[in-house]
Amino acid sequence: MRKLGLLSAVIVVAGSASLAQSNASPAAISKAPASRIIAPPPSFHMPESETLVYSVEWHLLNAGSATVVLQRSGSFEHIRALADTSGMVNKIYAVHDTFDADIEPRTFCTQQVSKHSQEGSRRIERQVHFNYQTAKSHMEESNLKTGNKRQADYDIPACVTDVVSGFFYAASLNLTAVSSQTFPVNDGGKTTDVKIDVEGRNRVKVPFGEFEALRVKAEPVSGPLKGKGVLWVWFTDDARHIPLRVKCRLAFATILFQLQRLDLPKTSK
Repeated sequence: MRKLGLLSAVIVVAGSASLAQSNASPAAISKAPASRIIAPPPSFHMPESETLVYSVEWHLLNAGSATVVLQRSGSFEHIRALADTSGMVNKIYAVHDTFDADIEPRTFCTQQVSKHSQEGSRRIERQVHFNYQTAKSHMEESNLKTGNKRQADYDIPACVTDVVSGFFYAASLNLTAVSSQTFPVNDGGKTTDVKIDVEGRNRVKVPFGEFEALRVKAEPVSGPLKGKGVLWVWFTDDARHIPLRVKCRLAFATILFQLQRLDLPKTSK
């Protein structure tokens, strides 16, 4: 169960609901095989101060909870994802992860990523900065248990997303067109190309409610994550594209996330 820390990367799909409230026409899914990020139209805006809370199941056990928060931070969108185990799973292998990312809302290019991973006895801090002028990312990592530090630079494409904002990006596309697209994802190492396919529609019932949903499959097709797992996301079949359910199939297990609650910003009277 060592890789349960991926839980924090998977639950960030929840953030894509923040794209839901835009009235702008979503970008069409590209049929071109090239891996790239398509910038949203100028009229597109992400809403702010939304929180999505998910239950997490592992082998039919209540494994914990996952939370995604979207906030404005200067000229960027700041996304925070938290994952915490509980109950029996927490006794077997405790996970308390935090993932923060700043993205440029006009392009969906990730600017920086900060990760705190507390998984079993491991305590890791990682900072990643993306420099698109030099086509490099710079990663600094600290092992809080041993005190060891390391840093490295990696090549990146002209625009790259991460495991958090990548799902925001997917939700901004025209998911009603049954098609696919491949785009680059990076959060500290070599870039992985992820291919998404809209597989169809079905009705989905989660604690938050029952909805008509679009089922989207996401799978790494190149890079270090290729062959490491596949996930499916059920988005509401409307302009909001709220992620209702996420099913992540990994080598060691299947993890299921279901939307419990969606908190919208309070409006002043």
